[in-house]
Amino acid sequence: MNRILVTGGAGFIGSAYVRHLLAPEGYDGTAVTVLDKLTYAGSLARLRAVRDHPDLTVVQGDVCDAALVHELAGRHDQIVHFAAESHVDRSIADGGSFTRTNVLGTQVLLDAALRHDVRTFVHISTDEVYGSLPHGAAKESDQLRPTSPYAASKAASDLIALAHHHTHGLDVRVTRCSNNFGPHQHPEKLIPRFLACLLSGGTVPLYGDGQHVRDWLHVDDHVRAVELVRRSGRPGEVYNIGGGTSLPNLELTHRLLELCGAGPDRISYVPNRKGHDRRYAVDHSKITAELGYRPRTDFATALADTAEWYKRHADWWGPLFAAT
Repeated sequence: MNRILVTGGAGFIGSAYVRHLLAPEGYDGTAVTVLDKLTYAGSLARLRAVRDHPDLTVVQGDVCDAALVHELAGRHDQIVHFAAESHVDRSIADGGSFTRTNVLGTQVLLDAALRHDVRTFVHISTDEVYGSLPHGAAKESDQLRPTSPYAASKAASDLIALAHHHTHGLDVRVTRCSNNFGPHQHPEKLIPRFLACLLSGGTVPLYGDGQHVRDWLHVDDHVRAVELVRRSGRPGEVYNIGGGTSLPNLELTHRLLELCGAGPDRISYVPNRKGHDRRYAVDHSKITAELGYRPRTDFATALADTAEWYKRHADWWGPLFAAT
């Protein structure tokens, strides 16, 4: 039986990955352990669909807890590492917690993987490590130019993980995704935050002139790509995962307004955050050529479905939104 330790498995993306692994269609007997600190960003409700699965174990704990991580690593063949502090605005206010979790936590996991002969270590990263691009799309071989404390901590963890491949021969595979969206996302992130604002009768706080461009990736496409990398990726390689839909934030906002039956008067333009990158874009031709990845999700349909989910689940996002 294959045994996978999924860090951050109660987070938005990690939980989608766990549900994908344990879904009845195609389930191969893999045993999954979720390690999650269950901070404000983690929720066991995201695992409700699989919580009674006989091959799922959930452990509440911190990736920086070396004793716990070593004990868990000794019982697993592979590690898929999602756990991270990931909200840029929070990293501007408190960079130290991002360095601790994203850098030190990754180092603790890598130490444990080496000591216990973990077969594969998949490290989940972000397109933000490439920095802002005036044009074109970042390739995996491009120089890293992170600008926020969050992006810098992820770039550092990428390099530390890859160094363990080159120095120790650990089978490390790194993925860098574009902006994710879908149900169960915490309302601190753009799409669920704007939906929560609109559905609660407020205005949406749009940074600057609204012309900051992001590539959007549905979480289901993301986790399918991660699984391709875990199963068939090459050791020591980096794989970009893009969604293929690049939009200025203002255009995305207008789409959300339409889905909620609201007009442009519900937009509140607010001052830019510090160091706000203008444009992200990744070239995912490598994972397409090597592993056959292509986004399956139609963006317009998925955005509408996401809006419908938030309309039906105010009981889930309401308390979280009130606390942001």
